[in-house]
Amino acid sequence: MSRTTRRVVVTGMGALTPIGNDPNSFWSAMMEGKSGAAPITYFDTEEYATKFACELKGFDAPALLDRKIARRLDPFCQYAMVVADQALADAGIDSSALSTEQQERIGVIYGSGIGGLQVLFDQAQILVNDGPRRVSPFFIPMMIPDIAAGQISIRHGLRGPNYSCVSACATGNNNIGDAFMLIRLGHMDAAITGGSEASISELGVGGFNALKALSTRNDDPQGASRPFDGSRDGFVLGEGAGALFVEELEHAKARGARIYAELLGVGMSGDAHHITAPDPNGLGARNAMLASIRDAGIEATDVDYLNMHGTSTGLGDIAETNAIKSVFGDHAYKMNVSSTKSMTGHLLGAAGAVEAIAAIGALTHQTIPPTINFNTPDPDCDLNYTFNKPVKRDVNVVMSNAFGFGGHNTSVVFGKFSE
Repeated sequence: MSRTTRRVVVTGMGALTPIGNDPNSFWSAMMEGKSGAAPITYFDTEEYATKFACELKGFDAPALLDRKIARRLDPFCQYAMVVADQALADAGIDSSALSTEQQERIGVIYGSGIGGLQVLFDQAQILVNDGPRRVSPFFIPMMIPDIAAGQISIRHGLRGPNYSCVSACATGNNNIGDAFMLIRLGHMDAAITGGSEASISELGVGGFNALKALSTRNDDPQGASRPFDGSRDGFVLGEGAGALFVEELEHAKARGARIYAELLGVGMSGDAHHITAPDPNGLGARNAMLASIRDAGIEATDVDYLNMHGTSTGLGDIAETNAIKSVFGDHAYKMNVSSTKSMTGHLLGAAGAVEAIAAIGALTHQTIPPTINFNTPDPDCDLNYTFNKPVKRDVNVVMSNAFGFGGHNTSVVFGKFSE
């Protein structure tokens, strides 16, 4: 088989989200239209404009990872390790039983948009209050965004390509896209890929508040993330992680793996416009979607569902809507679109990975996840956003978008697997 024709499939998934701590509970919560937003419990929010976020619930790192290991990991890396364990188990991979040859053909392409923000804050406090001699020797390796990929590799003995792509809120998709391309080109046979984020902290909330990016609907946290609604006032910060185990088709078939979906194509582009605001006409988003359609070898009219970036910001939702109209024409009104951030909040560098799992769920369950919290129409947002309730329909091809500060645009396409 030619390297350029190697097909790539998804055979394992792992998820930690504000509405469910594994892929099945995540899907069930989406079908119920649950919001993960609630008052912040991690720190005193009295002086903050935003006092709520989408935190994880019931996450116990020492129980899942061992107390000594968990103590030496920033939360973003704890999350990454747990979802990697889930994805491997779901794929039926026992890493302890892999041969040396197998270890060298499985990579870890896994990222974080920000990395160890909590350990950075904690160690800065120690530096200021107690001096440089009290700074932890684990500080730097706990903070750097690539350490999640490194830690996953060490934990499971995986010696294939190992690195982290960092592209703000496009991080999850960029890592999935890189893993896809490396497998397709023959550099590895399989990989753990995705993204993780843990930014609900004094610095994270303070920084996004300073940007005027967050919703301040403190009287209604669960209703605050309302993409495409005319009264939206900013995004809701979330945390969590997603991981996919992706592998070359013949590699998966040889071991009798269950196949959730085929990864068909990836598209990437740059806005070249502004550090935080999207191009108002969605030019970069348009180019990423068109590139993913070309890469997948499909027509725009083949797409049945698009999981939008849809952050619940005034400019972003309109720009993405405009881009979709430009790419899909009349079909933009026939396919279903939705933003699962209405339920999870915005998971930043983990968003692309978690939303890829939601999009794959639409394929496997033949059901579209909803956009909850819609009350007030916005005349500039006029697509079929699957408001408030899930919708059953035939789903054969799905797309998932993720865009990041800096003008990074990514789009991935998955299809129902067929020989």
